[in-house]
Amino acid sequence: MAITGSRTSHGQVVDEIGMAIICGEFPVGSILPGDVELAQRFQVSRTVLREAMKTLAAKGLVVAKARIGTRVTDRQFWNMFDGDVLTWHFECGVSEDFLLSLYEIRLAFEPAAAALAAEKASAQDAVTLRQLAEDLGNPDHTVETLAMADLRFHMALANASGNPFMRTLGSLIKAALVGAFKLSSTPVDLRRSTDVKTTHLAIVEAIEKRDPAAARAAMEKVILVGRDRARASFASQHG
Repeated sequence: MAITGSRTSHGQVVDEIGMAIICGEFPVGSILPGDVELAQRFQVSRTVLREAMKTLAAKGLVVAKARIGTRVTDRQFWNMFDGDVLTWHFECGVSEDFLLSLYEIRLAFEPAAAALAAEKASAQDAVTLRQLAEDLGNPDHTVETLAMADLRFHMALANASGNPFMRTLGSLIKAALVGAFKLSSTPVDLRRSTDVKTTHLAIVEAIEKRDPAAARAAMEKVILVGRDRARASFASQHG
């Protein structure tokens, strides 16, 4: 199938090759097919293909070697904070260990972001966070819309922390939340949306009271509850 439009071409080539690497079609240590073969496969110019390879190299997935070709790098070099790399993992299917690792890194950063927000958030930040938390209780949410509402809350909190490094974790938070919700085998009901709303409002209330310790604890609870739900869903789907 031909891919039209240089920008679209670049994105689709990156997506397809990246996915093929993560899913194991191109295993770690293997040499990718040559430019001519890949250009024919995707029906794009070699210029578009080279730019796509530069993007994949920036994500740590491949490295070009003179007279050898483009090799798939070891997993330790993959940028796991990259949104595309994380999304490709979920598309290919993740292990329970991978899922739990995501929650571990969230526990390392997001409670700290909540504590910072309790110190630095503006009055408008607090109003926005309360509105986003209230929206989590909407009984009409589907699994997908609840995931996006949850994401909006956590991204707003990262911004409210006032720390630019926290904001750069957005791709990690997005992949963790959306991926975990995709694994969920439990439909959204009033009880679940109410529970999610209540636990997130506890974070907001701590921020409004300028209580960093309470904000940190409330965020830890949110992440741990989400982890336990994701673990249960994973177990039910994988026996």
